[in-house]
Amino acid sequence: MSHSSLPPEVPEGALDEDIAARVERLIEEEEGAQNRFGGWLGVVGTGAALAMALFHLWAAYDIVPTTVLRFVHVGFAMVLGFLLFPVMRRYRHRLMPWDVLLISAALYVTWYLLVGGDRIGTEPLIDRYVFPEAQDLVVGWMLILLILEVTRRATGWVMPVVAGLFLLYGFFGNVLPAPWKHQGYDSERLIPHLTITLDGIFGTAVDVSASLIILFTIYGAILQLSGAGKFFVDFSFAATGGKATSAGRTVVLSSFLLGGPSGSGVATTVTLGTVAWPMMRRVGYRPDDAGGLLAAGGLGAIISPPVLGAAAFLIAEYLKIGYLEVLRMAAVPTVLYYASLLFMVELDQRRIGAAHAAAGTERATLVTEGAWALTKKYGFHFSSLLAIVVFMVLGYSPTMSVLYAMAVAVVLSFLRRDSALWPRRLVDALAGGAVQAVGIAATCACAGIIVGVITLTGLGLKFSEIAIQAAGGNLVITALYTALIVWIVGLAVPVTASYIICAVVAAPALIKLGVPDYAAHMFVFYYAVLSEVSPPTALSPFAAAAITGAGPYRTTLQAWKYTLPAFVLPFVFVTDPDGIALLLATKAGMGWGDVAWQIALAAGGLAALAAACQGFARRALAGWERIGLVLAGLLMIFPALAEVVFGSALPAPHWIGIALGAGLLALQWRGVERLA
Repeated sequence: MSHSSLPPEVPEGALDEDIAARVERLIEEEEGAQNRFGGWLGVVGTGAALAMALFHLWAAYDIVPTTVLRFVHVGFAMVLGFLLFPVMRRYRHRLMPWDVLLISAALYVTWYLLVGGDRIGTEPLIDRYVFPEAQDLVVGWMLILLILEVTRRATGWVMPVVAGLFLLYGFFGNVLPAPWKHQGYDSERLIPHLTITLDGIFGTAVDVSASLIILFTIYGAILQLSGAGKFFVDFSFAATGGKATSAGRTVVLSSFLLGGPSGSGVATTVTLGTVAWPMMRRVGYRPDDAGGLLAAGGLGAIISPPVLGAAAFLIAEYLKIGYLEVLRMAAVPTVLYYASLLFMVELDQRRIGAAHAAAGTERATLVTEGAWALTKKYGFHFSSLLAIVVFMVLGYSPTMSVLYAMAVAVVLSFLRRDSALWPRRLVDALAGGAVQAVGIAATCACAGIIVGVITLTGLGLKFSEIAIQAAGGNLVITALYTALIVWIVGLAVPVTASYIICAVVAAPALIKLGVPDYAAHMFVFYYAVLSEVSPPTALSPFAAAAITGAGPYRTTLQAWKYTLPAFVLPFVFVTDPDGIALLLATKAGMGWGDVAWQIALAAGGLAALAAACQGFARRALAGWERIGLVLAGLLMIFPALAEVVFGSALPAPHWIGIALGAGLLALQWRGVERLA
């Protein structure tokens, strides 16, 4: 199957060969090094991917038994994974004998789960769980090893190694000291739990991957091949064009719009970087600053409604709520994330403008085609994004909503000849969407091994007790510990896996201390996402550095700077009882006026933190002014921290933060001429 890792929006020739190769290597670190087959192997690969896509489209429309859907989904992921992802990079673009052997083993295991072994998929699972046959154990071990290998090929070594360590914990936890000790389990108990029941490999994560995530990856591929991604970038340039701030504003707006069709922080970063970096360089951005902003914008693509990242679908399933509820909870934090980026961009413009003025140079003026002219030509691409939300508001399930949105996108693509999805392009879109889902499906199945061990051994409950005891029962300190845990886990595994693990291990500690379950899960979700800008998984900053020519770690530090205000925001809705207003939720006695007040406080605090991070407001900030703005921002956003640091001796921390920020701004205003 012919496949390129570079996003389709990147113009051919936009990157020189060396940079393009480096960027592709970085993307492959996240998505796996893929084979590009031609001839009959290309036809086989495309056919298998198309079959996977069509099966899931049919399953979305008709009723397919839960076990059948999950078994077939994992089976397709294994077959495509072994076909399209080589065992090592040096064996790329070749189908090796061991690949054929592994594909055969994956087909056998899937067949056994569906129709073999006295029909495991249809008879009561509890019978085979309690009294497994010898062949059940053999097939179970085969399934686990196949999943570990396909996950390694698609995502790297870390995830399968972590899963392997959890397997060892399940088998030999009886030799560990308290409180980590458990009774220990043998193969007859552990393997069926992981491979036959719906509490292990085929648990919630695979269910969501099979029923929702793959549909959204197919939908994203349809939008990409119909030209929606290119239109969103062009529209952003046009809507923000004509001023020096256009470069930064374009990155922020484009990353939000590309969140739907891309779904990948790295792909969004590359797509924006190839187009925006030349413009950013013209208006005075340093390479590391530009790379940091591009990476921060790409990160925002993962949290942008209406699609969000794969973990958002898992939130809905774990909490047993509608996906529309998750969109509602994500709306304000997403807006505030982009608001903090815009604050940074505006301060960039002031800093760059001041530097240009001091040097006596003129700032670049950028001219683009008008936004209205572009909208008249390609504005129909907005329709399918809106259609998802409209269908859900009308009462359709997320599955049916995205299915109908796909139909809308396909039909509307024929409004323009250059965007029309004729059969060949539609086949490429369906197959491409299925291929994009392989890594996610493998990750979810591998995470199911970890979750299965956690639930069987009771590790999640033990971990919660340990975290609460270590924090002395203090909610703020427990939240800090939880954020650190999620961040550390996120350094090793992808966002989806990080959320799955920490939703089981870390979130219960917050819930036990009185945090609403939805707030605890959103907290874990956002910290899983934010860990993406931290090495060694900081692939978006590394990709941006490859484009701008800056050092990768300097770029990562700049990405931290741009996202740092957002690191504070999730603490609001777990440590402040009124902070759930940021999730558009209320407690008894709260009204919409209180919600607006909380949003205004958060926005003001983010503005103060943005200025402190940039070291610039109306002029360059002195060191003591930056410290003052940090305090002001934290007091507005995170008042519970003041209680931990100062005790109850600091009344009304919100108002103290507002007064401090206003005072520092007044000092900035005095004697400073406005920038032209």
